Amino acid sequence: MSIQNAPPAFHLLAKPTGAICNLNCSYCFFLSKENLYPGSKFRMSDEILEAYIQQYIEAQQVPEVNIAWQGGEPTLMGLEFFQKSVQLVEKYKKPGMQVSYSMQTNGTRLDDEWGAFLKAHNFLIGISIDGPPEIHDRYRKDKGGHGSYTQVKRGLDFLKKHQVDFNILCTVHAANGDHPLEVYRFFRDELEAEFIQFIAIVERDNDTGFQEGTRLTDRSVKPRQYGQFLSAIFDEWIKTDVGRVYVQIFDIALGAWIGQPPSLCIFAPTCGNALAIEHTGDLYSCDHFVEPNYFLGNIQQENMLELVASDQQRKFGRDKLDTLPRYCRECEVRFVCNGGCPKNRFIKTPTGESGLNYLCAGYKHFFNHIDFPMRIMAYLLRQNRPPAEVMQIFPAEEARIHATIQQANPNDPCPCGSQKLIKNCHGKKARKDR
Repeated sequence: MSIQNAPPAFHLLAKPTGAICNLNCSYCFFLSKENLYPGSKFRMSDEILEAYIQQYIEAQQVPEVNIAWQGGEPTLMGLEFFQKSVQLVEKYKKPGMQVSYSMQTNGTRLDDEWGAFLKAHNFLIGISIDGPPEIHDRYRKDKGGHGSYTQVKRGLDFLKKHQVDFNILCTVHAANGDHPLEVYRFFRDELEAEFIQFIAIVERDNDTGFQEGTRLTDRSVKPRQYGQFLSAIFDEWIKTDVGRVYVQIFDIALGAWIGQPPSLCIFAPTCGNALAIEHTGDLYSCDHFVEPNYFLGNIQQENMLELVASDQQRKFGRDKLDTLPRYCRECEVRFVCNGGCPKNRFIKTPTGESGLNYLCAGYKHFFNHIDFPMRIMAYLLRQNRPPAEVMQIFPAEEARIHATIQQANPNDPCPCGSQKLIKNCHGKKARKDR
């Protein structure tokens, strides 16, 4: 099918149980979406499942496609549903097309049967854990108000037993935001995680559950707190774990430092190619905007690709760039941030312009903090050398720079090569370290 303005590829998060979940996490923005479908059984029918798989595969004009499941809690559909989905992929995939599978889950319902199935079909599982038990259980509770860590860890053990690829999805919030190294070391040393994502909780405090208003809950991470959280983990990672542990935002940043457009939608210049499909076949502009104003249509009434290529969706994607404040356009880290996710762009710039990202101060702190080691790793990559060599190079370079600035004028160019003055670069860091 050829449709004007249609992207050659797009990503879709499928929610076969809608907002229904067996946990009751305090900060979950999606539980309230249940109100969009009063009276629904919240189960994707076989008819909608087949329409989704067929239309999604047909719309992709690339050789590699990912089928991604999310919720609520997708495992509530039962294993048979996902066995059927794999069969439908085999029925509809194009010659030579490679199809991969991913699922975000709380892990509490996983067992041997699930583990064997996920391994057989090479699923990548994102499992939600917020840190050690006492931190995880602060907000991630079951319907009875009890902490969920024990059940989650049991599910993770099944994944390990069956050698299923997994990554840790850790939300950063008021309960763990001041404990970066405790959280990171727990994942690395206790859970033996090799792939980790750190996702900021920015939770609107309103009655609708939609992305509206500027008041936030006390559970939300503070901007500077988030930047310091990431920076503290980066400082440990750059010393011991490069090439051994992969942290999503570090990988995205390194790509930007070598000149690649950020591959993660929240840092891309525009968006609109990462959508969500509900259990009813309703298509929405984004997982974070499953709201009436961002409803595109239903795939049983209109073809999915027509909805993705619609003027409404293309405008949604362009608005991210078109509404970027001047403060962001002139920012030194715009090349890696691009204003961040539109859902968090609800505060004003220092000059009063609307549309600044709530997390801006944290992003600026973090991306400036990692600039020098990122430039070293980018150089290594351009020389076809492994970035892990930074672990030997960086400490010696830092020592050289600090020795140099002791004898230099604060208004001299910083010897790290940042093109900033010493007083605004390593001199500034040195003052903070005292």
